[in-house]
Amino acid sequence: MGSEAPRGLADADLVAKLVAGNHEALGELYDRYGGLAYAVALRVLGDPGRAEDAVQEAFVKIWNHAASFDARRGSLRTWLLASVRNRSVDYLRGRGAHERQELELQPAMAEAGPRSDPWHEVSLSLERSAVREAMSSLPAEQRHAVELAYFGGYSQREIADMTRVPLGTVKGRMRLGLEKLSSYLQGRGLVDV
Repeated sequence: MGSEAPRGLADADLVAKLVAGNHEALGELYDRYGGLAYAVALRVLGDPGRAEDAVQEAFVKIWNHAASFDARRGSLRTWLLASVRNRSVDYLRGRGAHERQELELQPAMAEAGPRSDPWHEVSLSLERSAVREAMSSLPAEQRHAVELAYFGGYSQREIADMTRVPLGTVKGRMRLGLEKLSSYLQGRGLVDV
């Protein structure tokens, strides 16, 4: 059984082969989800080279941590795509931190920036708090759909595939969630009617 090719295995069996160190299982995982993983990374990063790096790192992570996979928390596909998305966001954050350091080295830019206006910082902080409160007020299904779309960069079709929910249900959750967010923020004077 150890020499069997893992082609066509169920995800749970594929994970078991990964945990056992079966390199063919890693190839099967890539064959199944490599294209989708790359599409997610490219959507987040907008750079083919960095997207390839993010995908490679995500697959290495899955290979090294296959034993920590928990099917009760989601599918193998969802775990892999979340890993790809997280690696991609890490790349973006790294770039952002580098750019912030460069700006801080230029005193004229730093003095003219938003840090010189404490009211601006207070306003942004209040807005962030209101958005967090608004998001936490949503039912879990609506909040999850909105987070995947706006913070994860996924399309509604991708969300439907990841969550194994019909596309129409995802669209409904998004519509209701956004309506509730808008109403919540309007009530606090943060969104114009």
